[in-house]
Amino acid sequence: MLQTLITSKTRLRILVKFFINAANNGHLRGLAEEMQESTNAIRKELNNLEEAGYLKKEAIQNRISYKANTKHPLYKTLKNIIFQHIGLDSIVEMVLDRMGDVKKVIVIGDYANGIDSGIIEVIVIGDELNTDYIENLSFKIEKEIKRKVQFFIAQKYDGKGLVIFESEANINNTLV
Repeated sequence: MLQTLITSKTRLRILVKFFINAANNGHLRGLAEEMQESTNAIRKELNNLEEAGYLKKEAIQNRISYKANTKHPLYKTLKNIIFQHIGLDSIVEMVLDRMGDVKKVIVIGDYANGIDSGIIEVIVIGDELNTDYIENLSFKIEKEIKRKVQFFIAQKYDGKGLVIFESEANINNTLV
């Protein structure tokens, strides 16, 4: 649906890269290789988005690195739009619907790094989760968001990932 509003596939992929996770950053050549686009096409889109204030650029040694401008007034709105475009909001909604005592939902793999690869890997952390529901949930979500979803159930996860849901009780008990 977002493709009809943003007709440039390159711009859409750059927005996904930077707005799915504010910690993501990238430089011209790395993005060109990752997206299999010409450096000129990437440069144009990065310059346009930076000029509009959506991205910040920073010189690191002799490279210019880009990342999302979290202080931009539309940052949260764009992040929500990207989450809806990918289907992360639907995943959280459906997981919380009938899974049981969900403490955290974490996206790992390509999507945590801002790469729209078509396979979303999700770790659901909690106690006494409804594991039977998870198999049916994968098929249901895949039909809705047009992306493959792989669920992993755990009681604890210490690796890297993008937390897309964390229960209030879990936030209060987590040390920062």
